[in-house]
Amino acid sequence: MSNTKVLTLLEPDPADGACCPPLTERPFSAEEAERTAKMFKALGDPVRLRLFSAVASHRDGEACVCDISDVGVSQPTVSHHLKKLKEAGLLTSERRGTWVYYRVEPSVVAAMGRLLIKAADRSE
Repeated sequence: MSNTKVLTLLEPDPADGACCPPLTERPFSAEEAERTAKMFKALGDPVRLRLFSAVASHRDGEACVCDISDVGVSQPTVSHHLKKLKEAGLLTSERRGTWVYYRVEPSVVAAMGRLLIKAADRSE
């Protein structure tokens, strides 16, 4: 018996305001620029980028804080960085007993990917 799951990729709904249009589509509104800058700023810190990567690459698409806290900083600092990633809309969390589990917000990541891929396609 296999534990393999087939997941369907969903396009984010542009109406939900998750992120931003592709760079090549049109100039950002002030609100889109603010929201997008907040996400990239959150990922601009090496510890946050490592935490984000740890969650994104963890099996089942979610990670317990107990599994990802070994990034070379104290536990309170890990909590601070995870909070910043949540505030930027990059992660969601769920408390289960004494542990908090984090997941990457798929619609935001898909929108960010579209933003960058469209810009890269245009430069070729």
